[in-house]
Amino acid sequence: MASSAIQPTGGWFEMDKRISISGRTLRLSNLTKRLWPQYTKAQLVEYYALIAPYLLPYLHDRPISLVRYPDGITGKYFYQKNRPPGTPNWVKTHPVRSADTDKVTNYLLINDLATLLWVVNLAAIELNPWHSRATTPDQPDWAVIDLDPTAPAGFPAARQAALLLKQVLDDLSLTAYPKLSGATGIHVYLPLPAGWSHRDSVTLTGFLGKILLTLNPALITTERLVKNRGAKVYVDHLQNLAGQTIVAPFSLRPTPEATISMPVTWAELETVEPTDFTLGNYRHRLPQLATLPFAAILARPPAATARRLNELLAAARSAEFDNITRVR
Repeated sequence: MASSAIQPTGGWFEMDKRISISGRTLRLSNLTKRLWPQYTKAQLVEYYALIAPYLLPYLHDRPISLVRYPDGITGKYFYQKNRPPGTPNWVKTHPVRSADTDKVTNYLLINDLATLLWVVNLAAIELNPWHSRATTPDQPDWAVIDLDPTAPAGFPAARQAALLLKQVLDDLSLTAYPKLSGATGIHVYLPLPAGWSHRDSVTLTGFLGKILLTLNPALITTERLVKNRGAKVYVDHLQNLAGQTIVAPFSLRPTPEATISMPVTWAELETVEPTDFTLGNYRHRLPQLATLPFAAILARPPAATARRLNELLAAARSAEFDNITRVR
């Protein structure tokens, strides 16, 4: 599924072009349009074509929410969950019926390179997949500890919070994997044992947030109302609710610098900056991607780790904090 499978009819920087991928023909349009002041749609498509072998495993069979910027990052944008008109019949979808409205949303599934580039051609800069797969929608594969600094706090505060979390997880004999949000935050992923529910994931991450708050209340907050957080790092455990999404590893972000939500190692996190990975400089990262530890989130944790997570979940359930994290 490498980008070499693409057979273009011309250069990347034509206004429009047709490409063939695994026997499917795509028309890429408006390639010279600027989606950032310094970058064109052609560069967006080229990036996702090159990153596809590393990105697609995190999208496969996961319903996705797109953020589309048809007029670039300075124009209007919108979220798209439902299959748009004109979707090719070879693009896979997953129907989800709302319990509240009985409305069916046909989520896109980005399972191959052709679908990915068709989606990107819609000016979908940002890709946000579910934590679970369409085949097991009630069982997330991972939990995400979302560390979100509230201005004027910024990335340095998120880094401090992430490294504090690393100390906590080390003490609990748990291994987690960080990635930059591409904005000012950091996302720390924990692979979950089979059979865990979204409520289990929320309970665990909320419990970890409580631990961080206890250790450093000057840095950490679990306050949901933005106006009451102060200049602290919000631990957002509710991002693990069923149907919630978070920006995919390797997804571009609609920031002025065209930053990337890049997985990093814990050692890199100590010195890295969000602008180290952008649409303008990402090629230096490509040779390192195949060996990043972050790929461990694609598998279930080892048996010993699963037992430790189950023990921690039991402790979280019995804690008073569980009354706060209960989700109906």
